[in-house]
Amino acid sequence: MNVYEYLISYNIKPSVQRIAIMDYLLKHKTHPSIDEIYLALCKDIPTLSKTTVYNTLKLFVEHGAAKQLTIDERNTCFDGDLSLHAHFQCKSCGKIYDVPLSTETNETEKLTKSGFEVEEVHHYYKGICPHCCEKSLAKN
Repeated sequence: MNVYEYLISYNIKPSVQRIAIMDYLLKHKTHPSIDEIYLALCKDIPTLSKTTVYNTLKLFVEHGAAKQLTIDERNTCFDGDLSLHAHFQCKSCGKIYDVPLSTETNETEKLTKSGFEVEEVHHYYKGICPHCCEKSLAKN
């Protein structure tokens, strides 16, 4: 499915800006912020503003086409991967990693079977990533 069809499947009217922003989210698994997306796209779309990026991402989240991550109180970032997964944020470099979740321990499924209607799930881990651990060991 191309980005145009993807947006339509979420009842979002495609525009040049919306297609570019969603395409960026789907291709860049870096959990970008509004500023990162704006800086990456403004060269190719000179009429793009940060406000447009903000409003577009808000629309995507409202329609369920993207996730908004607030792992820490200072940064909001976005994820185009809607599959069930967790996130790990490195306290050293700040990078956010996708972490698979085991379907065997799917608490959402247990809650649903108990009559709860789960609308959102957030799994966040924080610590030091393997790359930063390796750099730390190399210094010592």
